[in-house]
Formats: sequence, structure tokens, C-alpha cells
Amino acid sequence: YQRRVHGGLIVAVIISGNIKPEAYTNFAGYVHFGAGLAAGMASLAAGLAIGIVGDSSVRAYGKQDKIFVAMILMLIFAEALGLYGLIISLLMNGVASNAGRVLKCLDADGKVPK
Repeated sequence: YQRRVHGGLIVAVIISGNIKPEAYTNFAGYVHFGAGLAAGMASLAAGLAIGIVGDSSVRAYGKQDKIFVAMILMLIFAEALGLYGLIISLLMNGVASNAGRVLKCLDADGKVPK
């Protein structure tokens, strides 16, 4: 649970550090919103997977000791879901940061000037 909160906090701090009120576009706002959703939903899925796998694995481990390695592997793969969401949200933040620079280069018609 704590890892999920830390990942969301990291994303929130990085996104808030990249917001410049004088040059903040709607596109950047929607990408930042999507980045927050990506981190949040991935963390929710990881937490749910860890809860389900952990519950069933502990019950199985109580009956048979050989399940321990498989239990740890399943929990590691479930944890990776949250890390993927964190990585995707950081990539989306980079896209939103670069969008302002790209939009400044375009003219009124949305074309690159010659």
C-alpha cells in the first residue's frame, strides 16, 4: 500500500513542478490528467492483484510449503503493474512538457513556419 502512495506522490510532485501558469495549455492539462489517471489506475490494479494473490497464496502456503517461490513470483509480477503505470505517467508528463515548446513554434494556422 505504501509503495502505491509513494508512486502517486512522486507523479503529483513532478507534474506540479512542470506547470507554468503563463504557458499552460489545455492539451498539457489533459495529458497531466491522463498521467494522474494512469498512475492511479495502475496502482489500484496492482493493489487489487497483490491482495488477491496474497490471500490465496498465504492460504496455499499454510497447506504446502513448496508454493513459497511461486507466491513470491506472483507478488513481484503484480507489483510490476504499478511500476508500469508510474513509468507511463512519467512519459506522459514529458510529452506535456514538450507540447508547450512545440505549440510555440507553430503559426496561427497550426503549421510550421518556413
